[in-house]
Amino acid sequence: MFTINNYVVATSLEEAYTVLTKNKSNKILGGTLWMRMGSQNIHTAIDLSKLGLDTIVETKEAFEIGAMCTLRMLELHPGLQAYGNGMVSNCVKDIVGVQFRNGATIGGSLFSRFGFSDPLTALLALDTYVELYKGGTISLEAFIEGPYEKDILIKIIIKKEMSLTGVYLTERLSHTDFPVLAVAMTQSLAGYKVAIGARPSKAALAHETMDYLNTITSGHERSPLSNEQLEVCGEKVVEELNFATNMRGSQHYREHLAKVLVKRGLRQLRG
Repeated sequence: MFTINNYVVATSLEEAYTVLTKNKSNKILGGTLWMRMGSQNIHTAIDLSKLGLDTIVETKEAFEIGAMCTLRMLELHPGLQAYGNGMVSNCVKDIVGVQFRNGATIGGSLFSRFGFSDPLTALLALDTYVELYKGGTISLEAFIEGPYEKDILIKIIIKKEMSLTGVYLTERLSHTDFPVLAVAMTQSLAGYKVAIGARPSKAALAHETMDYLNTITSGHERSPLSNEQLEVCGEKVVEELNFATNMRGSQHYREHLAKVLVKRGLRQLRG
């Protein structure tokens, strides 16, 4: 459990950022569901709930998701349920339970860049950007790979892609547990994206695998891939990304799962 010494309800992003940077132990509050699982002393907790960051705006070009939106809001949003075979909605539906998802925020999940984060993996396979108060708008991949700095995540932007289909697959020890491994894959006119999460480190794109897929499918309709091509894709993912051991699974088991889930996902994408 955490201890809060001072509590501020921010009336503006500038106020929130000013307070955040005054002391290294000052923290932004999201849903606090992961925060309360640890033990820390927070000098000043900053509440963003009055800043209107809890809306999902859909336009013809994109989804703009406020950082204070709950995972349950993503799960139930009609536009997200329809886009990319409902990949974003599907990626959160098995996270603990409805009560938990009603409290956990997408901003808290993404900003922390947890290795076990389902949304981080799924959103990485889409054309996703994050808007930071000081850091500006950058791709989600650049944000994941960047340093942890004092900043405020304002919103997540998912740019819509033509003819996009998606799939999100995980292996869990139990239905509501953290994933042992997560795989998100999309195919659009722009090509393939393959993201692997819970390795158990934070999600990453498998660029060599994506390049291979884009090469072998260039100019072809969405016909099934051959068994040999599927095997190559599974092997490439394991070769280019690092997998490790923790209490939920061994490195060898995760490598095996990666091959299986990548091949399964490609079969679903290609028909």
